[in-house]
Amino acid sequence: MHEEGCIAVVTTSQFRLAPSSLIDALYEAVRTRIINGDIAPGERLTEQRIADEYDVARPTAKACLERLTALGLLRRSVHKTAVVPELTAEDIRDLFTTRELLEGSAVARLARSKEMPAEVSQAQTAVVAAVAAADFAAQVQADIQFHWALINGSRSPRLARVYELVSGEIHLTMGQFQAHRATQPTTVAAEHATILDAIAKGKASAATRALEIHLRAARDRVLARQARATTA
Repeated sequence: MHEEGCIAVVTTSQFRLAPSSLIDALYEAVRTRIINGDIAPGERLTEQRIADEYDVARPTAKACLERLTALGLLRRSVHKTAVVPELTAEDIRDLFTTRELLEGSAVARLARSKEMPAEVSQAQTAVVAAVAAADFAAQVQADIQFHWALINGSRSPRLARVYELVSGEIHLTMGQFQAHRATQPTTVAAEHATILDAIAKGKASAATRALEIHLRAARDRVLARQARATTA
């Protein structure tokens, strides 16, 4: 691996990093593995492990782990190794209640202005394409982008900062419990479309209600899979 300023080109390693800011590339690579379940709940991640697997310096690995921890994708107590969280049923219910509050505010604001940001439309297009391709990993990423697009579309930096605090756990629920696999591939895309239709028509209450139905259905799928995993 050669580093030139903040640009990194990986030549030989177990896992590949795209040419970009080294820490950002490392973060995205590890984040994707956690979300997709390649790094399992309860699994430990040390600076040395990350440094060895990606052929990076330990300070770079440390910065990556700190970022993942700050966003909730890892948990670490004082002087303890970082681990992938194992979310409880109570954690999941609380997380989805928080999502309803934050995302509900965003869709209501969008509906009142009858505004459909390009980012939202693009994310929905990506969801539909991933469903058509039967690509689960792409469905997860596109779904994440869709909900973030709703938040960003509200144009509230403070709402976005608060949402970022729970974004890691949101990603964990999508990847670890693979709730998309517990329903028809077209279901999520159709629920998104209902939300977008209400926004386009300027119906704030209908948009908020459609979002609640969508999130509660997702919550119930996650809880069902979490219960099966706990039993197993």
